[in-house]
Parts: sequence; structure tokens; C-alpha cells
Amino acid sequence: MNQLDAKFQIEYPGFHLNVECIMPLDGTVAIFGASGSGKTTLLRCIAGLTRAPKGYLKFGKNIWQDEKNFLPIQKRRVGLVFQDARLFPHLNAKQNLEYGMKRTQPSKRQIHVDQVVDLLGLDKLLDRRTQHLSGGEQQRVAIGRALLTSPQLLLMDEPLASLDQERKKEILPFIQRLNQDLQIPVLYVSHDLNEMLQLANHMVLIKNGKVAATGTIQEVFARLDLPGLVEPNMVGAILETRVAEHEPEFGLTRVEFFGRSLFIPKQEMAVGSLLRVQIHARDVSVVVGAPAASSSVLNSLEATVIEIEESPIDQYAMEVKLDVGCPLLAMITRKSFHELNLHAGQKVHAHFKAVALS
Repeated sequence: MNQLDAKFQIEYPGFHLNVECIMPLDGTVAIFGASGSGKTTLLRCIAGLTRAPKGYLKFGKNIWQDEKNFLPIQKRRVGLVFQDARLFPHLNAKQNLEYGMKRTQPSKRQIHVDQVVDLLGLDKLLDRRTQHLSGGEQQRVAIGRALLTSPQLLLMDEPLASLDQERKKEILPFIQRLNQDLQIPVLYVSHDLNEMLQLANHMVLIKNGKVAATGTIQEVFARLDLPGLVEPNMVGAILETRVAEHEPEFGLTRVEFFGRSLFIPKQEMAVGSLLRVQIHARDVSVVVGAPAASSSVLNSLEATVIEIEESPIDQYAMEVKLDVGCPLLAMITRKSFHELNLHAGQKVHAHFKAVALS
């Protein structure tokens, strides 16, 4: 598999980056963590903006950095998108886009202006100066300028952090299309969980300058030690579902996965659309025996207990990993664990309300 192999050590006053990880060069890899955890420093090392004294970087079959060699940023063919768009104010949108293309030798140009304009919906913005563009529009132009360098790798450092929720909703679908339409691998730095759930298929979780977890986003969020690595309200299984039908009279959408169904709050999506759903561990109840014939809980799934561990953040809680066709996490009290006499291999039911899903 084509991959990025990264190892970096840097010591700053009060902070030490010491990371070692392998990332697939396929789809979007989220570099996720709290502010100050080392996400941006790692991205700068990969880009070649920062040279780690102890560093190794292999992109596919090519060594970009080792003990003897350091490939400068202009030879790495990476596209960069930052939190602020950094457009040239004396140029209009089209001229900013063309600047990116002019930085690339004609023989290496694989992406063209018309292609980027169509992908990012920029046709009505081309003649506007940057001061007449909204924040979301500026970021779309910035992404387009980076793409027109025909990069082998696109690096995005919190590109939506300065935008409000409406502008984020506007630009996220464009970012989602990058892999589908151009097949350019993306490393995406953020501390926003919602962005990660919508964009990433692989995650590198950074904490205190080190890699705390890495794997597919489903693997990372199925870890029983996850509550000790991220904020408790982020912990919950990630399900890949498909929209089956809408029930507008009840404000619900039914989604399917592995032949099973769930009800979630109504989504403005066409039937057949793929939808990623998170079920928070704190909202899952474990039931031993047959579920009640009549209950206000809409979602009940047959499950098998896979693994049980003490909670890393609450001495009175237990973390339970269930198999419902894919991993599902539940956080229950020690008392419930004792009374239910839970053990690996046990058949149970997992209950959760529709409003608990996002």
C-alpha cells in the first residue's frame, strides 16, 4: 500500500514532539488533537517548512528526509492550505488561482483551472478581488490555488477554523469531493470532531507531542482507552450507514448498516446517500435478556460483548465494547456491570434513543 512513513523528534522550550506513524496515501487522514498537542508542528515537518534534527520521512518509495538528506519544500510537491486564506489582495480570484499553476512546470501540470473552477464552484467568483469574497469563498480559492500546483499531497492546517458554522457547511462538501474527483491524498489537521467525522477515513490522534492512537476512524473510536485520550463527550462508535427512508411526520430518518436499521433525526439527504453516524458511549444502555415489548427507545440492536475494561477517567464506570456488526461502545456504572454479570461472548441488547445520534 502506498503510504507516508514519518518519524520526527524536536525539542522546544516546554514542548517535545516525538512522533512515529505510518499514514495511508489514500483518502483523507485526520491529524487530530487538542490545541498545543503538536498537530501543526507535525504538518510543518511533513511539508518541509520545519526541519526536525532527528527526522525521517518517506513518501511512497521516495525519501524526503533522513540522516543525510532533506528535500526542500519546493521539491516535495505538496499543496498547502492554512487557517487564513493568504490570498494576494491585488489579484482577483482567477489570478490567484493562476499563480498556483504558474509555480508548477508545464510538464508536471496535471490539474487545470477549468477543472478546479468546476470542482470548487468558483465560476461566479473569478473576477472578484479578495476583499469582495466571503471567508468561505476565500478558502475555496485558496484550496484551488493549492490544487493548481498539481501536488502529490495536500496539507490542510485547520482550514475552517476561522469560519462560522454556516460557512463551514458551505465549504465541507467541496473538501469531500477532493479525493473522489482528483485522487489526491489529504492530511487534514483539526481539533473539530465534526469535521473529522465528515471528512476522514483514517486518523492520527496526537496528545502531548506523541501519537496516542492511529488507524481507521472506526478503529480509533472503538478503543476502550479512548476516554483517556479525548474529551469524554467525543467518545462513541462511528457507523457507516445508508439512508433507507424518511418519516417526515415524525421528524425521523431510517438508516441501514449490515442489514440492520436505526432511526436518527431527519436528515436532508436523498435516499441511498451514505451517512456516517456517531453513537455516544454514554447514551448506550446494555440490556440482558429480551428487550421490553413496549418502550420509548426506538433503537435496539442485538449485540455480543467483545471486551470490558475499567474506565480510564471514572473509577465508578466500566467501558464495554459490543459487536453489532461493527464495534459499539457503552459506558456503564460498576453497579450495572456487577448486577448484569457481563462477560466476553455474552449475548445482550444495546438500546439508545434516536436523539442520541449525530
